[in-house]
Amino acid sequence: MTLRQPILYAEMMWRNQRIWVLVLSVAGIVLSAFTYLSGRDRSGATFAVFLLYTACGLLFGGVLLLYRRRNHAEVTDRGLVVSNLLRSAVIGYDLIRSTRVQKLEMHFQDARRRQVPPVARPLLTQNALFVRLRPDEVQLAELRRRLGSRLVNADMVALPVPDPDALAWEVTSRLPERTGANLGGQRRRKRPR
Repeated sequence: MTLRQPILYAEMMWRNQRIWVLVLSVAGIVLSAFTYLSGRDRSGATFAVFLLYTACGLLFGGVLLLYRRRNHAEVTDRGLVVSNLLRSAVIGYDLIRSTRVQKLEMHFQDARRRQVPPVARPLLTQNALFVRLRPDEVQLAELRRRLGSRLVNADMVALPVPDPDALAWEVTSRLPERTGANLGGQRRRKRPR
């Protein structure tokens, strides 16, 4: 069984841009129909331009829907799969040190605050899944290249998803047992006074 959740950056982009898809498509249809029915443009060039508006609106909407569909985080048997429009990366469970749920604004602190895209600003106050990775520079560089700096910073991957608690629990339950870790044990003896 796999758990799959959309990454909210794509959802926010869809919500912000869908009005332009509708405007381009409707404007193209209405203006091309008006031009055709009025008969003023005998060459048909204006009619063709307005039909091009409709085609551009539908193409833009299709790309946004594809972008929305392809951006997701999925827990599988191989590891945590993070996908964006063109690439995906598998973060193996042996590379994950820990998971945590906290506000997304923690990912964009100090100098990185200026790198927050406008579409992501409403998400800063929401909880996100933070995955801390082991310090393997080769694999971290590959992850940064594949997923981009919006998701990966240093040894941390920040994923704004609708239910980060469920995703964190699912990832944590699949992490290998830590051998040699301090699991508690006996209390320290009190110091003699």
